[in-house]
Amino acid sequence: MNAAVRAVVRTALDLGAEVYGIHEGYQGMILGENYIRPVNWDMVGGILHKGGTILGTARSAEFRTYEGRRQAASNLLRHEIDRLVVIGGDGSLTGANQLRQEWNEHIGELVNSGEISQEVGNRHSYLAIVGLVGSIDNDMVGTDMTIGADTALHRIIEACDAISSTAASHQRAFVVEVMGRNCGYLALMGALASGADWVLIPESPPDVDNWEAKMCEVLRAGRKMGRRDTIVIVAEGAQDRHGNPITSDYVKKVLEDELAEDVRVTVLGHVQRGGSPSAYDRVLSTLVGAAAATTVLQAGPGDEAVLIGTSDNKITAQPLMECVEKTREINQAVRERDFERATDLRGKSFKESFRMFRTLVRAMPHPPKPNQKRLRIAILNAGGPAAGMNAAVRAAARLAIDNGHIPFGVYRGFRGLITDNLTELQWMSVNGWSPTGGSELGTSRKVPSGSDLYAIARTLETHKIDGLIMIGGWAGYRSCLRLYEERRIFPAFNIPIVCVPATINNNLPGAELSIGADTALNNIVEAVDKIKQSAVASNRCFIVEVMGRYCGYLALMSAMATGAERVYLHEEGITLHDLETDVKLLVDGFQQGKRLGLMIRNEEANPLYTTAFLAALFEQEGGDLFDVRTAILGHMQQGGNPTPFDRIMATRLTARAVEFLEAQMNGGDPEMAATCVGMVGGKIHFTPLYEIPRLMDERFDRPKYEWWMGLRPIARILAQPGPGFHESNPAEDPLN
Repeated sequence: MNAAVRAVVRTALDLGAEVYGIHEGYQGMILGENYIRPVNWDMVGGILHKGGTILGTARSAEFRTYEGRRQAASNLLRHEIDRLVVIGGDGSLTGANQLRQEWNEHIGELVNSGEISQEVGNRHSYLAIVGLVGSIDNDMVGTDMTIGADTALHRIIEACDAISSTAASHQRAFVVEVMGRNCGYLALMGALASGADWVLIPESPPDVDNWEAKMCEVLRAGRKMGRRDTIVIVAEGAQDRHGNPITSDYVKKVLEDELAEDVRVTVLGHVQRGGSPSAYDRVLSTLVGAAAATTVLQAGPGDEAVLIGTSDNKITAQPLMECVEKTREINQAVRERDFERATDLRGKSFKESFRMFRTLVRAMPHPPKPNQKRLRIAILNAGGPAAGMNAAVRAAARLAIDNGHIPFGVYRGFRGLITDNLTELQWMSVNGWSPTGGSELGTSRKVPSGSDLYAIARTLETHKIDGLIMIGGWAGYRSCLRLYEERRIFPAFNIPIVCVPATINNNLPGAELSIGADTALNNIVEAVDKIKQSAVASNRCFIVEVMGRYCGYLALMSAMATGAERVYLHEEGITLHDLETDVKLLVDGFQQGKRLGLMIRNEEANPLYTTAFLAALFEQEGGDLFDVRTAILGHMQQGGNPTPFDRIMATRLTARAVEFLEAQMNGGDPEMAATCVGMVGGKIHFTPLYEIPRLMDERFDRPKYEWWMGLRPIARILAQPGPGFHESNPAEDPLN
């Protein structure tokens, strides 16, 4: 919420508005006085990393009454406020719209009572409302993700990963209860990302009356197969098909009685709401906050209240009450036990995720069908390591096995194909891979050439490989393209090939987001948060160098997520004029009492103006005003356990990769024999491999079109020293 507040305030100030913060929610609006205060540019500095909201929030029974809303209108008009950005759930947003609908009535009564003048009433004849959804439940129609949901998912995954270690050590069962009310998003995605053994959600209760026996049968079989731990995730609103609540305590009792095991319950509770926000939440909140400020200032009389959200990786504006009504329709369907309708209303990706989870948690796969063509699928990692590779391999292997196919793990990337280093993957051999970083199969940047191609062809022929799934970065894409181009010489290469993007650099065409980039971004943000604490204590400027090679994705996104005042990208370069401007801003800022300077530099931003050069320059010009330090984050950006976002995306993309291979073997499009799968516009999209060179700037190993560069103007506006300062690009539209 704080990132959204910061973005709303700074964007509105930059557009020339006067901005007020209303403290303690609607209760503060009713109390007025010191609860409604002007907000300036600097007041929202240094809040990006803070959980909760600096404005405070409170439930207000008074605001639900007409008299309470009349008092709120009176207090708003005392400050001549007629535009409101509300960050909250469906109740808060509904209340705002109700105030908007009654606005003219309130003005008439306030004028008649003498509380405001007719002139004030005339100047503010309508109330413009823009809503942002602040809810960890991710239960609102009108946005793919709500503010706070990704952070809550991080808390759940951190807890489940920790619990899994304890459970495996003691061979113990754990029941984990998560929030979500009538929405099972947190429970389902938490289970999918953590590799939990069972999940119970409101929208899709167990489909049999004796679900307890079925659950215990699967968990017991899992133990026989070698699992040492059992984790069952229960959504707080879980119920059976008759509407009877399924509580965590009831599940505990069932497991104790049926499995005769030690069972523990962990209720995560408000842990899920707290803590520093994830990188995704900071960026999402920044983008929707900037859009909300622009939208509310452009609103005119008669305009409906709108909800700003995200859909298919784009910022959208939709009628507020239409979104609220559709959200309530889902809740009503759950209450009426119309579960199929409730699941349909949640959307296609929700249903798809639930279907995948049911396959991945099976104790044993379905046996192959009689007379089925069993594909022999090679799976490998290539390029630099990226968190989420193991989750992708696990999903590919298990989904392939469950569909009756035979997956082979290739060790050390294409080197493994050259040296015939393959092994058949079993259902349990990939158990526990989802939460781990790095690559269990190993990876390399080797691009085959010359005699390597002959060796690979022999390996494929020896193992009778029918299809190849490559999970990795640009070196892997180039290697697969090489095999595709050599099909006429080596018939063994004439098999379906699918590339799954996995690189922290996020520099692959045909995919807006790569597996591993979100984890790397969170690693950067976590490190920079600590660096900022160090810097602010001693009047210091830090220059932080991040990875990405010639692609500035990590640099720009981490700058937005940390509030860095300057970001250096290879796409823009660095000029002497830039450095002169930056030095002046730093010196002026520290002279006026500033205590912290933060610059983020992409590792290849400029071959001459290196991180060390920038540090020496700023140190010399800063004199006694401030010290300068550098932080080169290096390979810590590639390490760590994958974030929920990366685990879930890895699972979804590899599921489609397996489906693609099956379709190709059953007479698919020959033009798509070799392809790349990726998220484009929020949807899974396939791009023929032969088109990749056309889409790639091979000189700099990055796509010719980088969608995220469209966010550059917003980052520039929010990082400037004050409203209206446009040193670099005065003509940029923040929402262009």
